[in-house]
Amino acid sequence: MIRHKLPLLVCAAGLASAAAPELSRPARHWEFMDAVGPRAAMLGTESGTLEAWVFPLKLLRDFRLVFTVDGRAMPAESLARRTIARPGSFSLLYSGDDFQIAETFVAPVDQPGILIRLQIDTYTPLRIDAHFTRDFQLMWPAAIGAPYIDWQDSVHGFILGADGQHYRGLVASPDAARMDQEYGTNYSASTDSSFTLGTVRGHAERVVAIAGAISTSGQSEQELAATYKALTADPARTIAATEKFYEDYLDRTVQVTLPDADLQQAYDWSRLSELKALVHNPFLGEALAAGFGLSRGGNRPGFAWFFGRDSFWTSLALTAAGDFETARAAIRFIAHYQRSDGKLPHEISQSASLVPWFEDYPYPYASADATPLFVIAVRDYVETSGDLAFLKENRERLDKAMSFMRSTFDADGFPRNDGVGHGWVEGGPLLPVRTEFYQAGLYVEAVRSMAALVRRGGDNDTATRLDQEFQAKKQSLNQLFWLPASKSWAFAIGRDGRPVDQPSVLATVPMWFGLADQERSREMIRQLADDPHATDWGMRIISARSPLYNPAGYHFGSVWPLFTGWASVGEYRYHAAQAGYANLKRNAWLALDGAGGNTTEVLSGDIYSPLSTASSHQTWSAAMVVSPLLRGLLGLQVDALDRRISMEPHLPAGWDRFEIRNVPLADGADGNVDFAFQRDDRAATLHIRNHGPSPFQLAFAPAFAPVTELAGVEFNGAAVNCPREESGPDWHARCAVAAGPGESTLTLRYRNSFGYSLAVPPPRLAESSSAMKLVSENWDGPSQLQLILSAKPGTTQRIELFGAARVAEATGAQLAPDRSSISFEIPGAGSDAVHYTIRLRLEK
Repeated sequence: MIRHKLPLLVCAAGLASAAAPELSRPARHWEFMDAVGPRAAMLGTESGTLEAWVFPLKLLRDFRLVFTVDGRAMPAESLARRTIARPGSFSLLYSGDDFQIAETFVAPVDQPGILIRLQIDTYTPLRIDAHFTRDFQLMWPAAIGAPYIDWQDSVHGFILGADGQHYRGLVASPDAARMDQEYGTNYSASTDSSFTLGTVRGHAERVVAIAGAISTSGQSEQELAATYKALTADPARTIAATEKFYEDYLDRTVQVTLPDADLQQAYDWSRLSELKALVHNPFLGEALAAGFGLSRGGNRPGFAWFFGRDSFWTSLALTAAGDFETARAAIRFIAHYQRSDGKLPHEISQSASLVPWFEDYPYPYASADATPLFVIAVRDYVETSGDLAFLKENRERLDKAMSFMRSTFDADGFPRNDGVGHGWVEGGPLLPVRTEFYQAGLYVEAVRSMAALVRRGGDNDTATRLDQEFQAKKQSLNQLFWLPASKSWAFAIGRDGRPVDQPSVLATVPMWFGLADQERSREMIRQLADDPHATDWGMRIISARSPLYNPAGYHFGSVWPLFTGWASVGEYRYHAAQAGYANLKRNAWLALDGAGGNTTEVLSGDIYSPLSTASSHQTWSAAMVVSPLLRGLLGLQVDALDRRISMEPHLPAGWDRFEIRNVPLADGADGNVDFAFQRDDRAATLHIRNHGPSPFQLAFAPAFAPVTELAGVEFNGAAVNCPREESGPDWHARCAVAAGPGESTLTLRYRNSFGYSLAVPPPRLAESSSAMKLVSENWDGPSQLQLILSAKPGTTQRIELFGAARVAEATGAQLAPDRSSISFEIPGAGSDAVHYTIRLRLEK
């Protein structure tokens, strides 16, 4: 709880939209940067060296500027000083002795191209030249032959093309004049093409347009001319319109206002990062790309094509945040390529329609987990959005998916991985296995999801049979994969039919869905929260003490924000709130410290640094800020079909308030609901504003410490009963009310509030993990608390205390005179973290 009462928040119709997020910091010349839109992308590094794509076509690489003053040529990368990321643009700031240049990159949402705007202030005459290498090629694995480049005075730029193809590209500027063009002879060759933007003094602006046209109708030249005109006609307006598009998106989807400004900003950037993965491919349609990164001289820009499981995991974040349109597009695209036997695809290249992708390549159906995730994602989308038409559209596909999984059952009745497709782990020393715990858990949840879906469709007999299968499979899951000796969930069942004793963060996926036994899962969480598994930047896939561990092991030692998000939601589900918050914050730090608000794919297990092969803008990594915040910390769940909203918040002890706006209960803003929550040492108040014309059912169940006692609850001034639900390290007051149109108020009064808070500091680049971690929280009755911590020997640590219940005694720590904190020193020496125990006795 909190120590001081703050002014009451009012959830009013006139609430102002939050200011547009912005990230600014010194340039890191090695760091990835991107400007991505639905049709095009500029990908590069903060040195200002970039490659350009109009999906699925690569136009060029090594685009860079050169500045010349007094006859001295200076590469722009040597002068890059600062970056500024905004929702719709990315800017690099260059400075010399007497000039400054802001280079802004924008990928407009309605154009197949990139706009580069230069805003220049210079005291002495400054010449600006642009250089690049033509790299006119389709995204892997398709290819085109005989590309060419020609200068055209009519557009002041270079035209790119390929003989016999209807593909065109353009790199041009209204102020450009040709300098050099690539050539090859018997005696010399150059791949460099360049043009000058002229010499300027004082204040000036220049623009460069990079565009592409992919036409099957033979109109590519006309389309290219139209795009060039649109990009250069009014650059300021184009940039403003792009910014507004993304700002409007933030305004119309689920908004939060939090006491933690960094977490709030990371949530906003992560929503934008997800949306920017929505690609409009002229051959395939609209789909969600897995992420973006440099192609490194090839034709695969990170993971900028379409993956089944990436789309489905991300859809859970999109629906939680109220972006039903993008979630629907992501699910629908993958479902369209379901195999005839019911298996859902693993990956689809952006050039899949141009090659025999599904016949000649091993990748399209390589995984097994996309199939259960499809069923889970459809249920989540249908119930959250209320879109029963989508259920009807996909009913046959859902039946086929269930049939396929059953056709692959192992001896224990779970869909196998061996011989069918990998679960999450694709390779490395963790394989081979018969069936992953991850995969088995997804099947059990798919059964429950299918039961809910067919019941929505009116098929109660089938739903009843599925309910029975779910209960039986859930029980079998908990028996088969539990290892009493190591007190952990097995990673998998091996080919020999025995559990594989390899504790892994992948066990948190069945926890995400509440499938794993409560007490056993808490034992597992204690292991995962400790230093061998948890770093300051996220969760290792396996323990650093495992003989299989390698910090750079893609599937056997590295840290994925995906794992960290799984763990956070699973930990919140099992009431390990401090561990859940720590993992949420770790992913939030990555979003704010990464490439323009984007979160990387994978990091080293030993050092805070992305792996050299990581995709720098990874979509499901962004989703793992959104889902842990909404589904985990706030416990938000929406059922639009039954007009029901549930919230089960596990708030950090220092939070005295939060707001959630635009929680959708129907199509359009008129059906949305806003919540504003405030608390102090004695009472908590939830203000509700129902914008719709009908009431909805609200289940609100905030968490309290065991020492806290409920004194009474009122809803709109009338007393209501909120039963106490015990849940281990905390308890919940479970309130159920009907919130009518307009404003309502739910007030909970209590005695002996208490909470504590461990800092979750940002990781330090290129350094190892060092922050203190909470391993376990154990209550002996309502007033005796034991904390087991993991920290470096020789360090001094501090824990903040909150609430009206006073700490009478602290064993192993020094209590501050005002009882607002405890401090202690970890004894011993060495670099490895050790366990340390603190006991607190509370008085009411």
